[in-house]
Amino acid sequence: MRLSQYFKKFFQSNQSSGILLIFCVSLALIIANSPLGSSFQQFLDFQIGFEDLHLKYPVSIWINDGLMAIFFLLVGLEIKRELVEGELSSFKNASLPIFAAIGGMLVPALIFVAFNSGTDYSNGWGIPMATDIAFSLAIISMLGKRVPASLKIFLAALAIVDDLGAILVIAIFYTEQIHWMYLLLSFGIVAILFALNFLKVTKLIYYIIPGIFLWYFLHHSGIHATIAGVLVAFSIPTNASNTKISPLEKMEHSLHFPVNFLIMPIFALTNTNIAFNSSMIDGLFNSLGLGIIGGLVLGKLIGINLFSLIAIKLKISSLPQRSSWNQMIGVGLLAGIGFTMSIFIALLSFKHEIAFQDEAKFAILIASVIAAVSGYMILNFSSKKMKKL
Repeated sequence: MRLSQYFKKFFQSNQSSGILLIFCVSLALIIANSPLGSSFQQFLDFQIGFEDLHLKYPVSIWINDGLMAIFFLLVGLEIKRELVEGELSSFKNASLPIFAAIGGMLVPALIFVAFNSGTDYSNGWGIPMATDIAFSLAIISMLGKRVPASLKIFLAALAIVDDLGAILVIAIFYTEQIHWMYLLLSFGIVAILFALNFLKVTKLIYYIIPGIFLWYFLHHSGIHATIAGVLVAFSIPTNASNTKISPLEKMEHSLHFPVNFLIMPIFALTNTNIAFNSSMIDGLFNSLGLGIIGGLVLGKLIGINLFSLIAIKLKISSLPQRSSWNQMIGVGLLAGIGFTMSIFIALLSFKHEIAFQDEAKFAILIASVIAAVSGYMILNFSSKKMKKL
């Protein structure tokens, strides 16, 4: 009986998903650098699906483009709820993540260009622009109630805007071909979804089925399919009333457990499958490594806080409730966890240069660890300091 109660508390804890994610990251790195590494990679490369529907992909693609669309769906639902009835319901609060994300994309790209302009690495300028939403939210969730909810929501909104920006960068600068017919079909599905919302359709199945088609069309258009999750989320009906549970809240509640304790751990196992080699260490000290680490750690920190400060001084935006600038520094660092999206852009940037890919992967991993540890420590320290005041 005690064991079952323990596990119940474990799975209900905000910190548990973060602890589980870190465990999976460590496990994946151990597997990748052990005799099991090649077998695990073969499993990730194994193709499954339906060839007749052009849906036969490696296991890793199903996880990154399929399961992660469900993760983006959950985060999109949380953001929409906060826009309607929560921390982001005022323009001043809702605008801050947008300004912060713009700064968090521009400054890292400029730092990378400063190091790599005119070199063989110059095409990788988009690598430090991205924030890994899954890992950054997992780290901040480990702080539990020590960090105000408004700050977690700010980071989630910032990371979504950041990811949308990264998806646009990939679509415009790194995608070889966009299939316009599939993209037009995607727009049509989005129109249907919002029409259902306008007509006050509340049964979730009428949103889930078009959402599956939206994912299919976006995936085949050449644009990262995870955006389908956000678009579906914003079409789900909700209300500002606390007396009646909305369709959005029903879906949000049902997704928390599978996302936090199944999808995110699988995602971590898949994407931390990095086998180390000696050339990776050398890559930390060349212009590519310095551009990535400088962009993700310093660029994100400076860009997010500088643009936030400007927006607040101009009285366009306001700080998240019950938060401080010290905590904003911690959030700026957590946003430097680039990881999956950064690795994805690195693979696109250096398609025919495997050595460059390996160097970039290791630099992204090191930068993400620095950002995660320093961001956690600053948030933990500043939160304790605020409690004493």
